[in-house]
Amino acid sequence: MLNEFKEFIARGNVMDLAVGVIIGAAFNKIVTSVVEDLVMPIVGALTGGGFDFSNYFLPLSANVTATSLAAARQQGAVFAYGNFITVLINFLILAWIIFLMIKAVNRMRSSLEKQKEAAPAAPPPEDILLLSEIRDLLKQRA
Repeated sequence: MLNEFKEFIARGNVMDLAVGVIIGAAFNKIVTSVVEDLVMPIVGALTGGGFDFSNYFLPLSANVTATSLAAARQQGAVFAYGNFITVLINFLILAWIIFLMIKAVNRMRSSLEKQKEAAPAAPPPEDILLLSEIRDLLKQRA
């Protein structure tokens, strides 16, 4: 059982998956920072300043009188649509960045394929040429 586990872990796709998860977690931090530190302040400035989606909510209970989402959640049920808007913006930015990355990779692949097509084919090695000549000579004798 231990050997099977070692084989499982040693497979390339398991290691690729582990690397992908780690890079994905780091990428998530970058996107979160882009949204919270760059995009949301600009949106706030364009909408009159002080605009923060995360504190937009509708109280679902008469007991909720707080003005911040964290305090309102302690008082009772709330419909936190502002938090949803923030998560939606995060998703859209992430999807756009991934789209741009895939587009760049596809462009690089196509340019590499064009370079391969444009490069002349290398002549066959000397031993292959020699074997081809021997084959042709044997065909002539038969």
